[in-house]
Amino acid sequence: MLNTKQIVVVVLVVALMGVLLARPIKGLVNENKESATSATAEASSTYNFKSVSDVSKQGVDAGLTQEINALEEKVAKADGEEKISLLGQLAQKWDDLAKYAPQGFIYEEMAKISPKFEYWLKSGDAFRSAYTNLQDTAMAKELNRLAIQSYEKATALDENNLDAKTGLGAAMVTGTNNPMSGIAILREVVAKDPKNIQANKTLGLFSLQSRQFDKAVDRFKTVVELKPDAESYFYLATGYENMGLKNEAIAAFQKSKELASDPTLSQFIDRRVEELSK
Repeated sequence: MLNTKQIVVVVLVVALMGVLLARPIKGLVNENKESATSATAEASSTYNFKSVSDVSKQGVDAGLTQEINALEEKVAKADGEEKISLLGQLAQKWDDLAKYAPQGFIYEEMAKISPKFEYWLKSGDAFRSAYTNLQDTAMAKELNRLAIQSYEKATALDENNLDAKTGLGAAMVTGTNNPMSGIAILREVVAKDPKNIQANKTLGLFSLQSRQFDKAVDRFKTVVELKPDAESYFYLATGYENMGLKNEAIAAFQKSKELASDPTLSQFIDRRVEELSK
């Protein structure tokens, strides 16, 4: 069964699949380099730790907000190892709330104080989790850029780490003018680790989006064999459906429903199965 953090993602999967399959590959990236550069500068001044923290506090319990504010005040007055320790506590507060954008800035700050591989990797992962399925496209682009930047710092410290390379490849697919460079990195990861879940999942999503449904099915079959979840079964079913394999699609949709235990997704799957059964 999915936990609270995962349910939101699964529900969004349903809404985003139509958009994913309808958009051309180049629609995922900036096509005009000059305008992208100016937009990046503007976004950098708009989205920072304070602004993102303020937005993320909206709707959070007043008591928890006070705890976060108190920690932020302590961080502002601290330095060195004390500051890193306080930042770590602050990152955990946001993790408990499944709010990843502030975490990205926190780990980035920790890495600037103490440039460790671990901090840059966590920064990249947090930024990537934050921009995935984010409806604010301007903010998503900036967080995507920051994720790439953090992963590049991480890979500079450990060029052979597959987690950092997977994150970098995935972020480059959606956040650069050359998504194939990100795909190349992900394929390199899979060549070294054929059972890498994140790399296979990202390649599978790209295959769906580029309408290479047979390749998408292969990727997601690998994913569900290793770590079955509602989202991956949903994408597997989508691949099967677009290949005309109705029975396989129905079976995968039903597995997705079984694992999600979420009414919104279940109702959508029921409609898809009914249509496929005709």
